[in-house]
Amino acid sequence: MRKITATLIAGLFATSVFAQTPATTTTASTAAQAEAAKDVAKADAKHTKDVAKADAKVEKATAEAKADVAEAKADAAGKKAKADAKHAEKKAEAKADSVTSTR
Repeated sequence: MRKITATLIAGLFATSVFAQTPATTTTASTAAQAEAAKDVAKADAKHTKDVAKADAKVEKATAEAKADVAEAKADAAGKKAKADAKHAEKKAEAKADSVTSTR
């Protein structure tokens, strides 16, 4: 019976010693968490920067495309006006020829 009592008392002392020992893994994990948070912040900043660059490229391409469309429309309008003028000139010549040929 004395051996059982001695074992129980020794177990209580061992438990109390381990209960009072500060946990050293929490400081290591806190440092790891801080490092991970820092890495996440860097990754987020880089992602935001990349997204901004991509948006700027899209905006630039859209602006260039709109400028090209406007230029094409202006060219088409100029060609149409030139074609209309030629048509009017030919129509006037034909009318003048028909007037002179009927006389």
